[in-house]
Amino acid sequence: MNVENKIAKNTKGQIEVLEAVVIRFVGDSGDGMQLTGTQFSDTSAMFGNDVATFPNYPAEIRAPQGSLYGVSGFQVHIGSMEINTPGDDVDLLVAMNPAGLKTNLYAVKPGHTIIVDTDSFTKKNLEKAQYKTNPLEDGSLANYRIIEVGMTTLTKEALKNVDGLDNKSITRSKNMFALGMVYWMYHRAREHTIDFINKKFKSKPEIIEANTKVLNAGYYFAETLELIPNAYTIVPAKMAPGTYRIIMGNAATAWGFLAAAEKSGLELFLGSYPITPATDILHELVKHKHFGVKAFQAEDEIAGISSAIGAAFAGDLAITTTSGPGLALKGEALGLAMMIELPLVVVNVQRGGPSTGLPTKTEQSDLLQAMYGRNGESPVIVIAASTPSNCFNFAYEASKLALEHMTPVILLTDGYIANGSAPWKIKTVDEMPEIRNNKVSEIKENFHPYDRDQKSLARNWAIPGTPGLEHRVGGLEKDKVTGNVSYVPENHEYMTKIRAEKIKRVQNYIPEIASEFAQKGDLLVVGWGGTYGSLYTAVKQLNDDGFTNIGYAHFNYINPLPKNTEDLFKKFKKIIVCELNNGQFVNVLRIHFNGFEFLQHNKIQGLPFSNSELTEKFKQLVSVSE
Repeated sequence: MNVENKIAKNTKGQIEVLEAVVIRFVGDSGDGMQLTGTQFSDTSAMFGNDVATFPNYPAEIRAPQGSLYGVSGFQVHIGSMEINTPGDDVDLLVAMNPAGLKTNLYAVKPGHTIIVDTDSFTKKNLEKAQYKTNPLEDGSLANYRIIEVGMTTLTKEALKNVDGLDNKSITRSKNMFALGMVYWMYHRAREHTIDFINKKFKSKPEIIEANTKVLNAGYYFAETLELIPNAYTIVPAKMAPGTYRIIMGNAATAWGFLAAAEKSGLELFLGSYPITPATDILHELVKHKHFGVKAFQAEDEIAGISSAIGAAFAGDLAITTTSGPGLALKGEALGLAMMIELPLVVVNVQRGGPSTGLPTKTEQSDLLQAMYGRNGESPVIVIAASTPSNCFNFAYEASKLALEHMTPVILLTDGYIANGSAPWKIKTVDEMPEIRNNKVSEIKENFHPYDRDQKSLARNWAIPGTPGLEHRVGGLEKDKVTGNVSYVPENHEYMTKIRAEKIKRVQNYIPEIASEFAQKGDLLVVGWGGTYGSLYTAVKQLNDDGFTNIGYAHFNYINPLPKNTEDLFKKFKKIIVCELNNGQFVNVLRIHFNGFEFLQHNKIQGLPFSNSELTEKFKQLVSVSE
């Protein structure tokens, strides 16, 4: 929901309570904007606010300083109410250079605040940002409250008596000055960030001293500014009782796998090749060798998935992680895992494509690749997480489905939720659902590897080296019982159909789809994956505004679809499918349900949906309920 926060007119020293605020930090990729935004988010979460974040950074490791395409940004939305998106319009923009101002001014609400580092507004930097005149002097910012701060100069002044720092280290501390200012403006405590600094730089006391001094300098400087008439605060949100922590989607994914390994009693193996934006899952799991994690950084994508297949054959919970280009390379080996019928989880953190595309931007680009991107008839389970925090749940669910149904599972996340963060209520392993598997732990008379469970059709899982359970597997078609190579035409048709039927029967083990808000009516909004927050917020706002004939159905299970999907669709006059691609899920639905007319709303800009574009689109399709 868009929250219009009025500009305070109170006297200095008073604190105005706001319901929510959207803040964006922008600057060069070396200005520490991601760290600054993360610290503000973590501090606000510890205060009790609901939080949603959206990091946005260039693909280049270090883009040319001052360039428009080198701007790195971090947006955070905090509130005393439920927060599901990082927000649309920005209440406060902190711009560390002209390029940051130029590329982000469009998002700032008229009349709201922009803090700029005037030291960076040099002739050279203005030219790099393609400004013909200085926007701080030409009147083009008259509709905003501009707070001009010589942050670089003030940072140097604060550190003039600190020994052991070169000029570069001093200048790089200016992000802490900006953070200190924002902490004062929004009545945030500095202690969490000071603790973070002490832990991160415990072997570098001069860095600890520098960052702490600059943070405090920014905080007290803001207190003296007449342009900031008072501080604001956002009271804690009402949340279910429990212990929470702020978590990013990639970390939540990694932890979901750790929980699944613990619950299933299996060792966790990750075989992966680093690729943006999935690499942090590998980074996170490497930290947990004490939980029995075996992490292998492979030389390429094919080696990554092949090593995971070997681990699955040997009886591990096997994972491989990637993004769209890597999934393309993993296709042949994924077909092998499907053919052998081994449990394997493939995580695809989607990004803009095709080819290298937009490596650091979000897009729901790979659904059709996940569904059909293999040779032959190669059905696998496909599910999708929808928020940074429920990446934990769906990593666990992907593991459970793979182990219980003896098949690969593709888990789709995307750059938006993988790099975004939100509060997560910490769970214990005891709270998680049971995970069963088809492991054969003792010798069975007349053992056959393709004997199946009659309900799920999952085959036996015999671990190599177990006496009496010797068997063969491979990519060639096999006999439906013995597993020996078979070229019998009727056997191939039978095996093709049984593998498809096995995936279809997963419908009996997944939840039915439900509509939020209206249970029947004029319009059903349909989404999947990481668009949940945007779509939920838009439909909620419209229902609050009187459009109570709009329902919302969000799909986390893509293949197979929930068994009641058609029944739900029949309850609405119109159905609109919203995706960050050119219409991939809508085409899947058209294949399955050709009796319905599916409308589309698509966006392919490397950005999430905005609230205003969604509400405007949905209003065009319905009228206000009587």
